Amino acid sequence: MEEITYASITTINHEELIDDLMRTYGQEIQQLVYAYVHNETIAEDLTQEIFVKCYKSIESYKGKSSIKTWLWRIAINHSKDYLKSWYNQRVKVSEDVGLIISERRDSVEQTVIQQDEDAQLAYSVMQLPIKYREVIYLFYYEERSIKEIASILEVNGNTIKTRLRKGKSLLKEMLEGSLWMND
Repeated sequence: MEEITYASITTINHEELIDDLMRTYGQEIQQLVYAYVHNETIAEDLTQEIFVKCYKSIESYKGKSSIKTWLWRIAINHSKDYLKSWYNQRVKVSEDVGLIISERRDSVEQTVIQQDEDAQLAYSVMQLPIKYREVIYLFYYEERSIKEIASILEVNGNTIKTRLRKGKSLLKEMLEGSLWMND
């Protein structure tokens, strides 16, 4: 998909634009939302709602940032709104889905060890307070720059650096304190 510009928004069919955005960024948005809500089913539902919201408000896109940054901003705000909602506060949905990232290894034993380490790291990241979790997620998992994260979260770049440093420190404490690291 070629980069969508402010000028092209008025000339592109909005249904086609949303289809392109969903194909291009759908998985990334869903992963971002999952980082907030910790539930795959809810993340899927919220992702659909985010693209509906995007469709309804595409006319409000002013071109001050890339369409991707604009879409991420909608996703983050929608996720935070959900976390503050009555439904989230009162209704608890259980789901045993872990975030496991695995790479091909030479042996089965190495694969199992790597999966355990990845799962522990992902679990620890998800336990961080949201302001550190979102920065860690965007920086390490989405490989965003400090400047991009500052734009997405609408905070100062130095604040992002501070949150990243504090988040890494908290992660280190969590991982060093766990029995998993001591085995």
